Amino acid sequence: MITRRTALASAVAPAFLQAAPARPNVIFILTDDQGYGDLSLTGNPHLKTPSMDAVAQQGVQFTRFHVMPVCSPTRSCLMTGRYNYRTGVVDTYLGRSMMHSGEVTVAESLAGAGYQTGIFGKWHLGDNYPLRAIDQGFQTALTLRGGGLAQPASPPNTGYFDPPLELNGRTAVRKGYCSDIFFDEAMQFIEKNRRRPFFTYIAANAPHTPLQLKEEWAEPYRKAGLDDTTARIYGMIANLDSNLGRLMEQLRRLRLDQNTLLWFMTDNGPQQKRFNAGLRGLKTSPYEGGIRVPSFLRWPAKIQPGTKDNRIAAHIDFLPTVLDACGAPLPKDRKIDGRSLFAPPVERSLFFQWHRGDAPEMFRNCAVLTDRWKLVGTDKHQPELYDLPADPAEEHNLAAAEPGIARQLRSQYDTWFRDVSAERGYDPPRIFVGTPHENPVILSRQDWRGPQASWNADGLGHYEIDVRTAAEYEVTLRFPPIPQETRALLTCGALRQEVAVPAGATQAVLSKVVLPQGPANIEGSFEIAGRRVGAHYIELRAGK
Repeated sequence: MITRRTALASAVAPAFLQAAPARPNVIFILTDDQGYGDLSLTGNPHLKTPSMDAVAQQGVQFTRFHVMPVCSPTRSCLMTGRYNYRTGVVDTYLGRSMMHSGEVTVAESLAGAGYQTGIFGKWHLGDNYPLRAIDQGFQTALTLRGGGLAQPASPPNTGYFDPPLELNGRTAVRKGYCSDIFFDEAMQFIEKNRRRPFFTYIAANAPHTPLQLKEEWAEPYRKAGLDDTTARIYGMIANLDSNLGRLMEQLRRLRLDQNTLLWFMTDNGPQQKRFNAGLRGLKTSPYEGGIRVPSFLRWPAKIQPGTKDNRIAAHIDFLPTVLDACGAPLPKDRKIDGRSLFAPPVERSLFFQWHRGDAPEMFRNCAVLTDRWKLVGTDKHQPELYDLPADPAEEHNLAAAEPGIARQLRSQYDTWFRDVSAERGYDPPRIFVGTPHENPVILSRQDWRGPQASWNADGLGHYEIDVRTAAEYEVTLRFPPIPQETRALLTCGALRQEVAVPAGATQAVLSKVVLPQGPANIEGSFEIAGRRVGAHYIELRAGK
């Protein structure tokens, strides 16, 4: 039998100063690829993060908080309180990071309880109806497309400055640096809704690559002798910390700071090697360096400052904890995997997994976590067992020395994997075309699928769509300049339509394309040097 160590059994829930006050406002700040060691609070010898540290010092620090090894899976767990494999999200791109629209998000639950809901930044759970943030409970949504700026979902030749964004589904270019913009817009949302309860989700895309920033932020770290990559990352985090400080000052000025639940965390471990507080592994890894992250919750009206909560906790606990704090009920028609962190701790196992591919493989790149033990399934499906309190760096594999514990944890994993896989399977949700909610529909390589689908310039893939209205569409295929005269080809089910494309062109327009109602796979391509290459974007406009 797996037993808990006495020191871990003494973990306590956050201390309460008084009975729950009126419903709190909620601000959730999630940064992108910031590791456990990327704060001064966790021992970083170069980076100073006074505002992030203050959230922990003035509230509760969850010292053993874990997430998935990469971002979209973590985000679906956060939004739903459910393991991402239940939601349809298995990866970060190629149509594998779209969350089924039937999932109930924390924003939907809070909106139903009378909250004003807003997201500012990275959604990464679907770019098209009915999968966008505005389709999943956010009344105000200023978001980037796909998994980040300067990626295939964004328009060409754009980046972190004057970024291409969408406000409630419509193009919205903002001037300035992306992180500053997200905080500015979130603070305007807070000011506007200061007299009614609000849920504000600031989902920064920093310090994710590409490492674009104002050089003044990176310069102090270059002068400290750090390499350029690390200096840029630390500069991006310092900028985020400065913006967090501005936000906290606004809350004090508006007299909202006492009854605002402010939760700060990150979505996975660091992408690049740097200081990570002695933890093993990076982003994409099921070792602690890939899945253990800083997670701090500040709520002065309720939580004793300086509290440390040492129980294991995870992304799936976010929704239950927030709904508990706000007096909003949990969704009743589905399994919620997480539990409120305001409730007393219980003995449980937590599960983590990620790897590339359209569907997960059993016991590949995964972990089972208990208060004491951690079973890792490597990328080669091999078991490793670690006694985390005694071996936080995961240096001593005890699978051979403790076969009974390894077998018990593997049995728990197998049961979990079958359970989450059986709920809906791994067919992706389809993108709706021909609705009043989105016209035109713009498809990007973020969501195409198929054996040749990739982010490479010469990739080829299809999109799984559901045509809700049979009608004529104007279809525009967009691509880099064509080096030679060719023909563009559009296929959708039995439909096949071509148009001539001159050398140097960057788009091809097909008019009066009749798309029949129902599910179909659509593909746009052209032939170059005997090879078929996919269009980088497909725009479908109804009514033309």
